[in-house]
Amino acid sequence: MKAFIKAVDYYLPQKILTNEELIKEFPEWSVDKIIDKVGINKRHIAAEDETAVDLAIEAAKKLFSQGIDKGNMDYVLFCTQSPDYFLPTSACILQERLGLQKSVGALDYNQGCSGYVYGLALAKSLVYSHIADNILLLTGETYSKFINLKDKNCRSLFSDGASATLITKDCGIAKIGDFCLGTDGSGADNLIIRNGAFRNRELNGFDIYDDDGNYIKNDNFLYMNGKEIFDFAAKEIPGLVNETLKKNGKKSNEIDLYIFHQANKYMLNFIRKIMHIPEEKFFINLENTGNTVSATIPIALKQAIEDNKIKNGFRVALTGFGVGYSYGSTILQF
Repeated sequence: MKAFIKAVDYYLPQKILTNEELIKEFPEWSVDKIIDKVGINKRHIAAEDETAVDLAIEAAKKLFSQGIDKGNMDYVLFCTQSPDYFLPTSACILQERLGLQKSVGALDYNQGCSGYVYGLALAKSLVYSHIADNILLLTGETYSKFINLKDKNCRSLFSDGASATLITKDCGIAKIGDFCLGTDGSGADNLIIRNGAFRNRELNGFDIYDDDGNYIKNDNFLYMNGKEIFDFAAKEIPGLVNETLKKNGKKSNEIDLYIFHQANKYMLNFIRKIMHIPEEKFFINLENTGNTVSATIPIALKQAIEDNKIKNGFRVALTGFGVGYSYGSTILQF
């Protein structure tokens, strides 16, 4: 039995944070420095009363507008690290708000930057095990709500957004290949919000600065050790992709396009050069969308299709990596 991506779409909030606005708050930076560092011109920021569920609903509506019958959905997967509530599961709320049939299965999973690849793996497993025929895979994040306003590194990088993908047992635009997945929990402290859940329930963090007065962290907010995450990605991702190629019986020159998690431009190009991937086969699109965490890969996939970067017969390698540490890769056959 095979599993296919039948359609994909995404949604970005209306509010935009530009580099010009950022440098007003951080005058020691410049527009050129931000572009060189992360490759991002603007980020989309959710409104104060707008949640990841709200964004996912808008992405799903755009998907359904492609002529997809929501009455055929029989499972909902929702990847988010910014749910509306501790409980109930956001996927249950999505079922009701989207008007899906009550016979659907509904499941949240918290995976972050590798979440889209993991979602494809879960959806393919549901098809193979005859549990579901049409899976609505949603991703949605509002990382901006986790970020301290003094944290210029995270604010320059992260953006809010959501995606919607239909995975089905019937024919679609791309057949989903075999997966390689990985986990290294020793890196958990390098991208973390320490306070607020049950390990450290109280929100009692305070701002910590270095000797030069630069903000480092506050445990109530997102903390990112960029150097450690960079080193992890540079070490693990080339081997992960090579193992995925091997598992799918392909060689690197048989891949027509590589779409990685859109972490930041410098990191992506560094990995690309390590792997000797030609620039024309490596898709980067975060300039006007930013790092939307679990939504970066489907957003890039949709944009690559619209830009005619993906054609019939193409093989496209997808690779996600980040928070956890968690990583995964697969190959799509269009």
